[in-house]
Amino acid sequence: MDIREESLKKHYEWGGKLEITPRVHVSSREELSLAYTPGVAQPCLEIRDNPEKSFELTRRHNLVAVITDGTSVLGLGDIGPEAGMPVMEGKCLLFKEFADVDAIPLCLKTKDVDELVRCIYLLSGSFGGINLEDIAAPRCFEVERRLKELCDIPVFHDDQHGTAVVVAAAMLNALKLIHKRMEDICCVINGAGSAGIAIARHLQKMGIGDIVLVDRSGILEESNSLQSAAQMEMCRTTNKRNVRGGLADALKGADAFVGVSVSNVVTQEMVRSMAARPVVFPMANPEPEIMPELALAAGAAVVGTGRSDFDNQINNVLAFPGIFRGALDVRAKDINDDMKMAASYAIASLVSDRELSSSYILPAAFDRRVGVAVAKAVAQAAVRTGVARLPLTEEADRL
Repeated sequence: MDIREESLKKHYEWGGKLEITPRVHVSSREELSLAYTPGVAQPCLEIRDNPEKSFELTRRHNLVAVITDGTSVLGLGDIGPEAGMPVMEGKCLLFKEFADVDAIPLCLKTKDVDELVRCIYLLSGSFGGINLEDIAAPRCFEVERRLKELCDIPVFHDDQHGTAVVVAAAMLNALKLIHKRMEDICCVINGAGSAGIAIARHLQKMGIGDIVLVDRSGILEESNSLQSAAQMEMCRTTNKRNVRGGLADALKGADAFVGVSVSNVVTQEMVRSMAARPVVFPMANPEPEIMPELALAAGAAVVGTGRSDFDNQINNVLAFPGIFRGALDVRAKDINDDMKMAASYAIASLVSDRELSSSYILPAAFDRRVGVAVAKAVAQAAVRTGVARLPLTEEADRL
């Protein structure tokens, strides 16, 4: 039985990966009166007079909504909101397991941007943060942008920013290993959707020298009228060498490759055409853009993929639980660029110079130091940049 068949069997057994369990038990009339009517009226009145009290008097302070429209689920495409529920439940499970964050899956039956934004905004008063998940590009950019303008809690699209944070952490350590500086390299990103564009933007914030974005039609350039608004915006700040053509042209002389596209589009000849000792991150699932052993045989110095059965798994679970833990601990209003950069540096820092090798550039997914380090770094960045509503305290470091 392969892993998919075994997973299906387990899902039938589990009947869902989540359940609601109370923090307070009611076994007497007095306990009922305190948890519910008539006593509950008093906290209601407190929140009426000061809505911020909802973070203190309810579980809102530790509660995240994991929201999808089911249009870009786990590499399966537009399979619908109901079919996305197993993934959203899994995401909620990871929030709890890796950062003690309570999360609720919400799968919305609409593809309309206005409806998505309106619905999520109306729900936002019940949560301390919003994690958008598996919403197809380019709609995901608009949904996130508008919600960040409307909501006074963090809104974070993990397919974009969680991926970007971990890729940047991996890149920091890979470049340290091969003795290259971020500002001196050119990185080619194949796949100019939500993840590819977010990775590009994040690496730019981290100070990368140049990026060349490639999609199905070739290297992004302003003359291509078929590109989305987000892709057109990226054209203005990428491809400083003015390379034209396709992926093979982009890779010539490049120092690094990041793939968030489809399998088997990178050949060994393409890797050989790159700069000496290149960094290659083919992250397409289930099959990467080039298999690790082929990339290494062609001269790659460091290879990382999205798979757990190869070295250097670039896994979002290293980022999103700790990012939200840190944001919630200081009641942040946003997850900004500084907080995301702090997360990247925190993840990278957990691999010491002594441990660093071509097969170990990132801490393991089950390394319990990760959530602690990321949460602390993110909380500090939130306070430093003025988006925190609470100061750093020992409670914020409780993990």
